[in-house]
Amino acid sequence: MWAILKFDKKYFELLKKDLEKKLGSNISFYKPTILISKKVNKKKINKEINILGDYIFCFHEKFKNSTIKDFKYSRGLKYFLEGFEKSQKEINQFIKKCKENEDKSGFIKQEFFNDILLQKYKFISGPFINKIFSIIEMGRYKNTIMIGNIRTVVNKNKNCLYQPI
Repeated sequence: MWAILKFDKKYFELLKKDLEKKLGSNISFYKPTILISKKVNKKKINKEINILGDYIFCFHEKFKNSTIKDFKYSRGLKYFLEGFEKSQKEINQFIKKCKENEDKSGFIKQEFFNDILLQKYKFISGPFINKIFSIIEMGRYKNTIMIGNIRTVVNKNKNCLYQPI
């Protein structure tokens, strides 16, 4: 069963060792990462970035809400994300999609993010409720969207929720 953990990036190796010690060696981790290349002072610098931030997928047969309490105080672990038992289908689909979009080195390719821009979405709250739109550009705080032939900008906040169609 897959679980989602929030971990301290500095102590990830300690967390892995601690969980392997408690569960055995048949535990597996999945951390989808992208490789970003930047030029700084005419030098090319590669940086690996976890697309989930400080969350990681962890698989073991013993994971259930009752056994999670036993691992609550593992070094490097902030907490287990609740509800993972009910979301196994979605977690498996996401991991499968990530692995399909990996290159030979194991990094997520750009096509993974292009799929997000090509999909249609529907607002489930806010002033545009039940309107269908597509995302043209994703920003840090705002998304540029198209509703029919109208182009507009929507702030990323709790007042404007949407879901894929």
